[in-house]
Amino acid sequence: MPKSIFKLICLLFIVVMASCAKRGNITGGTKDTIAPVLKASFPKNFSTNFNGKEIKLVFDEYVKLKNINKQLIISPPMKNQPEILPQNASKTLTIKLRDTLQPNTTYSLNFGQSIEDNNEGNPYPQFKYVFSTGTYIDSLKINVKVKDALEKKTDNFVSVMLYEINEKFNDSTIYKESPRYITNTLDSLEGVTIENIKAGKYLLLALKDNGNNKFNPKSDKIGFQKQYITIPNDTIFELELFKEKLPFKAIKPTQASGNKLVMAYEGNPKNMKISVKNGSEIVPTIVTQFQKKDSVQLWFKPIKADSLQVVVEKDNFKKEFLVKMKKQKADTLTVSPYYYGTLPLRERFSLNSSVPLVKFDKSKISIFNKDSIAVPFETEYDDFQQKLYFNFNKEPLEKYKIQLMPGALTDFLEKSNDTLTYRIATKNTSDYGNLKVILEKAKRFPIIVELTDKDGKVKATAYTESNPVVEFLGLEPDKYTLRIIYDDNKNKVWDAGSFMERRQSEEVIYFQKELDVRANWDVEQPFDIGTK
Repeated sequence: MPKSIFKLICLLFIVVMASCAKRGNITGGTKDTIAPVLKASFPKNFSTNFNGKEIKLVFDEYVKLKNINKQLIISPPMKNQPEILPQNASKTLTIKLRDTLQPNTTYSLNFGQSIEDNNEGNPYPQFKYVFSTGTYIDSLKINVKVKDALEKKTDNFVSVMLYEINEKFNDSTIYKESPRYITNTLDSLEGVTIENIKAGKYLLLALKDNGNNKFNPKSDKIGFQKQYITIPNDTIFELELFKEKLPFKAIKPTQASGNKLVMAYEGNPKNMKISVKNGSEIVPTIVTQFQKKDSVQLWFKPIKADSLQVVVEKDNFKKEFLVKMKKQKADTLTVSPYYYGTLPLRERFSLNSSVPLVKFDKSKISIFNKDSIAVPFETEYDDFQQKLYFNFNKEPLEKYKIQLMPGALTDFLEKSNDTLTYRIATKNTSDYGNLKVILEKAKRFPIIVELTDKDGKVKATAYTESNPVVEFLGLEPDKYTLRIIYDDNKNKVWDAGSFMERRQSEEVIYFQKELDVRANWDVEQPFDIGTK
């Protein structure tokens, strides 16, 4: 065979072999979407006369635990949480009980979404292991829905509890003891079922707590059924969560500057009385709100003192604090506007001051429009909030210059402002939308009507004592959530409930759909508030 032909054949052979050896993409087959399957348990699930200390769960594949501390719900709660092993992947989970079990009691261990297969993370949803230390399994159940008393969105991981009404139960039990039965809404549920209950009378409540299954009014939200319930019961119960308003309590003040103390408080500071003394001398004081905190500021003129006595009184609370003083700089006066650039037509121009204001010289304040024509105005000062309002008729598509000459404002420390000039403008009425709300089937008055944004922040509010028609004019274009509050105590704010008083929060009703308020649109919205 000629060499040229032989070489050609060899070359073709190499090409064919290389083609056959070329790598391909491995598809790996169909993705595993099947949850683990429990093959066996020792003792068997739903066993009676249980007296052991260890439970084994055997699965058909390797499983792992995820967020077991949050997901596992044990009812009745155990004082000492069981140890669950191993922490790595295994086909067998071992539960070591570390608590003394109650006699003749049905226990339920709900693993929520915590058991997953090791490869794809497919959960074994709401797996429950149930056993009884008695001769039978309690089989009764109740259904409960949980919602927030004020907000549209409900917290997750809310515990729903039953306290047995017996000779040991009293109003303080929920502060000191764990419940008889418990379940949890976890991270996605609003409706839950408490199962494996024995017949009897119970207090039904919900807690958004720190996981200790006891009510702490300082940190926890609570919802409760006002009347005790009896089981068996086919009712679907609804619990509304709220944060109780604590009784008034003042916390020891601290020095913040050469002329100011800051005092934190619990509860409502309204109508509290505060006096500051330097020995036997009463120190003139102004009290203002510390913005965005449950604290007040106690202002006084700089004095020489090693310490000050602060006496706080409100309702049944009375306490005297001794505050040691150090040499510090006094506050200086700064003034800043709440609105810059554009002033919404429905809002008032206002100034915030760093030090409380005590004197106002209106002759040194002026407001001019874009044609340099003086605009009549009045001022209004909120002492507690340290805010100065300017009331004047605002025209659409107008520009205003607000000028304060030196000495127009004098603060508590007898300091005055330098020249201050602010320029603001208004938009056209066509840049805003109007909303008319018609309240249908109102059960009672007065009613607070509120519009909130997507984050739940109140953007507009109205109050009606009898008129079922409420108008919001000059709204910024946006999507709003509409809600009403039945203001039963007529104080113009929403009031939370109280467990000890067995008082529910004031009723709140939400309009189910968002309201789309657009520029240059008039929206008329009927709102049936007769029933929730």
